[in-house]
Amino acid sequence: MFAEERKRLVANLVKAGYVKSPEVKAAMEHIPRHQFLPRDMWGFAHSDTPLNIGEGQTISAPHMVGMMLELLELEPGHNVLEVGGGSGYHASLIAHIVGREGHVYSVEIIESLAKQAEKNIRNVGMQEVVTTIIGDGSKGLKRFAPFDRITAACSAPSIPVPLVEQLKDPGIMVIPVGASYFQELILIVKLNGRIIKSQKGGVAFVPMKGLHGVD
Repeated sequence: MFAEERKRLVANLVKAGYVKSPEVKAAMEHIPRHQFLPRDMWGFAHSDTPLNIGEGQTISAPHMVGMMLELLELEPGHNVLEVGGGSGYHASLIAHIVGREGHVYSVEIIESLAKQAEKNIRNVGMQEVVTTIIGDGSKGLKRFAPFDRITAACSAPSIPVPLVEQLKDPGIMVIPVGASYFQELILIVKLNGRIIKSQKGGVAFVPMKGLHGVD
C-alpha cells in the first residue's frame, strides 16, 4: 500500500516540476517517508505537507524535499553535510543518490531526534552511508570538511560563515535564510574562489539552533 502511494506522490511531484532528474525520482520512490514519522502519523506520510516529528520539529513537505535535492545537483561519491537532520529522511534520500562511494554527515542538535534518526536510517538500510551526529550544525563539521554539498533543513538569520568556509570549491549549498516564520531559500555556488548567491523562493522552515542560529 505504502509503495503505491509513494509512487503516486512522486509522480505528482514530477508532473508539478519539483522533481526532474531520474536520480531524485528514484530516491524518493525508494525511501519510505512513513518510516521517518511517528507511527500514528503514517496515514499522512504521502500528503504533500510538512508533518510533526516531535520536539517542535517537522519533516519537510515532499515538494520542498524534491526541490532542494534538485538544487543540490548531487552525484555519486559526494561528501555531504546536512544541518538539521530531524528524523533522517532527507539524509537517507541524499545517501541513496551519493551511494556507498559517498557519505552524508547529518548533524542534529536535539539528542532525542538524532537517536531516532539513527534508528530510522538503519531501518531503511542507509546506515553505512549516513553518520548522524548530535551537535551544533550551524558551526559545520570541520573535521570532515570540505564538503561537496551542504544543505540545511532549518532557517538561519544569515548564512553561517563556517558553512561557506567548509564548502568545497566547486561546491553547492542550499539553505533557508531569514526571519522566524518565513524565509528565502538561498542557493550558494562556490566556484573559482567566488561565492554566487541566488534566491529560489519563499519557504517556511523551523529556526536553526546553535551559535549561528536564532539563539
